[in-house]
Amino acid sequence: MFRTFSSESIALLLFLTMTSNIAQGADKVGIGDFSSGSLRDWETQSFKGQTQYRLVEQNGMKVLKADSIASASGLFRKQRIDLTKTPFLNWRWRIENRLGKLNEQSKPGDDYAARVYVVIESGLAFWRKKALNYVWASTSPKGRIWPNAFAGEHVMMLALRSSSDDVATWYDEKRNILDDLRKQFGEDIRFIDAVAIMTDTDNAGGRATAYYGDIFFSAN
Repeated sequence: MFRTFSSESIALLLFLTMTSNIAQGADKVGIGDFSSGSLRDWETQSFKGQTQYRLVEQNGMKVLKADSIASASGLFRKQRIDLTKTPFLNWRWRIENRLGKLNEQSKPGDDYAARVYVVIESGLAFWRKKALNYVWASTSPKGRIWPNAFAGEHVMMLALRSSSDDVATWYDEKRNILDDLRKQFGEDIRFIDAVAIMTDTDNAGGRATAYYGDIFFSAN
């Protein structure tokens, strides 16, 4: 028995087929959809006190605001990302003030107005796993890379922005995580397990305000 379809049904079928193909071939993976007013799937981890994170509107767009007063807590989202498919991490950020002259390679100076990082091998000791931090440094020059003062070479720090960059100004970032992990850890790491953000001022007892825009992975 044959069924006949109306032109509207055929059009709908074609549309669903096209959108299905687009979804299967997606070259973008959303991590932080702050502009839609969502913090879905983001969790909190506190090290000392609580940095206050909240969605606010700025210039007609919703972004994530972080206020830290001698505190260190972060937000993280667990999501396994295949870096062979979407190796580029994209985000926007800005800071409202600098933290002053800190020795960021030491434990007393391990504070950052803003940082975005990727974590590998999530598990029970999630925050002790291997990680690569992109930080807005206070004194370290842009491009400098060093082991974290507390975690050693399991956590590498990369000064993506520093005192030469303007405050109260948005900057767009794009990093090839696959390449960066290979350079810093000397191995091909196909998957990351989470993305985290943190504004922390606990070690030197300072104060910082930062903003984070949408975060996503892309194929190019």
